[in-house]
Amino acid sequence: MIKILMTYSSKDGMDKLLNHPEFKVEVNAKPSPEKFAEIIKDYDGLIIRSEVKVTKEIFDAAKNLKLVVRAGTGVDNIDKAYATQKGVVVMNVPGGNTISACEQTMALLMATARNTPQAHASVKAGKWEKEKFIGTELQGKVLGLIGLGRIGKEVATRAKSFEMTILAFDPFLTEDYAKSIGVSKATLDDIFTKADFISLHAPLNDQTRNLINKDTIAKMKPGMRIINCARGGIINEKDLYEALKSGKIKSAAIDVFEKEPTPADNPLLTLDNIIVTPHLGASTEEAQIKIAVESSDMIIDFFTKGIIRNAVNMPSVDMETYKKMKPYVELAEKIGLLQGQLAQGAVKEVEITYSGEVSCFNTATLTPAYLKGLLTPALDLKVNYVNSALIAKDRGIKVKDIKTSETEDYSSVIKAKIITEKEELVIAGTVFSHQFPRIVSIKNLDVDVVPQGCMLVYDNIDKPGIIGKMGTLLGSNNVNIASMQVGRDKVGGKAITIINIDGCPTEKVMKEIALIDGITNVSLVQL
Repeated sequence: MIKILMTYSSKDGMDKLLNHPEFKVEVNAKPSPEKFAEIIKDYDGLIIRSEVKVTKEIFDAAKNLKLVVRAGTGVDNIDKAYATQKGVVVMNVPGGNTISACEQTMALLMATARNTPQAHASVKAGKWEKEKFIGTELQGKVLGLIGLGRIGKEVATRAKSFEMTILAFDPFLTEDYAKSIGVSKATLDDIFTKADFISLHAPLNDQTRNLINKDTIAKMKPGMRIINCARGGIINEKDLYEALKSGKIKSAAIDVFEKEPTPADNPLLTLDNIIVTPHLGASTEEAQIKIAVESSDMIIDFFTKGIIRNAVNMPSVDMETYKKMKPYVELAEKIGLLQGQLAQGAVKEVEITYSGEVSCFNTATLTPAYLKGLLTPALDLKVNYVNSALIAKDRGIKVKDIKTSETEDYSSVIKAKIITEKEELVIAGTVFSHQFPRIVSIKNLDVDVVPQGCMLVYDNIDKPGIIGKMGTLLGSNNVNIASMQVGRDKVGGKAITIINIDGCPTEKVMKEIALIDGITNVSLVQL
């Protein structure tokens, strides 16, 4: 009998697992850490939400544990690295809240247009203020979507039925894919200057943190409306407060906050022209049931068929094979991570060629590792080896694998070519001594680069003085050079320089580097 522990009480949607003859499911809701460590030793599988933490101590106590399923998306409450060391597979259930989050967005979109909550409160207070709550129609208005993943696409579909014009920005959105789903590809400035409504569906990362601030708000149309059901922190709450108070932004609907629960003294809560909800994007009965059904199927498939789905801490191959593949998995991911930070324009196509010995491996593990690296710089969707291919597909990126036993300079080569709307970028790498990944070509120029840490990458003209100026600038700013590689096509021709540095330079230093005569397209890359 396979024993499964649930740490929450709701069993809705779990019928298939509960009634399975090979499984025994027991519930111990929200156990204390001490109680959790005491009881976990008897169980083969664990299914949790966010209410408990699965720590190193829990894994050490879980002598029989083989699988942890997070009934939801976030896995920050699980020590994934230690789970891998202990041979425990960690899975999550992404996508179950897509429709719920979309519908919450649409509810808030319409509520901001018609001042529904405010009018409701007014009538409840014994007032009848029709003139005060005159709203606006959605028909004919411009909706700007920042982020066009699963939820953003569902919002676009529904907004089109209201006859809205949809402008969409996403770092991976191409013109062809935008047309195929009936939206117009736009820049952020397009959305800021043209949208009557803006709805956020982006991850929170270094590029999107405080994206909506006093400077971007200044570009917006007077009287526009904004909705955020994505992540707290994308909107600068202080700047939003000032814009709402001045009337620059007519109204806002916010489901997520910089700090949750948001403090009672948050100035936004004093305003009448904002609608606030306590992070209800996934809070529907249907979403919870969808997640429960998928969780049950995943547990049954894992224990009865050996099928691994949505694993966040390991590839879907046996561990013995994975040990041999690991350096190539790391290389593939580093190539993708490097390309993802160097690429200009939205990625349309990816072509990965496996040459030599590496072509004998199952690329179903290698290609997802590459895509994880490629997608990670722009997303915070917890991109992993399991979901990276699906995320690429969702964003309309065409992926092609090529295998060939032939190779020229090395026993194994992984070469990745991406085609964006602006360029074609090719990077190749190999593994030395079956364990040390190296980048051996960037933009068809030969190099020998250790893909780790903080790196400066720039195009330059091959002429005297550039390296000296660079060394002087970095040294004067206390940035130590660990190694440097230069690849060139010919004497005096085009070149590419890669500098491994100990610690990343400031934005000020990066601007100074860009001003050095002969240097173009300087990028700061972190691997």
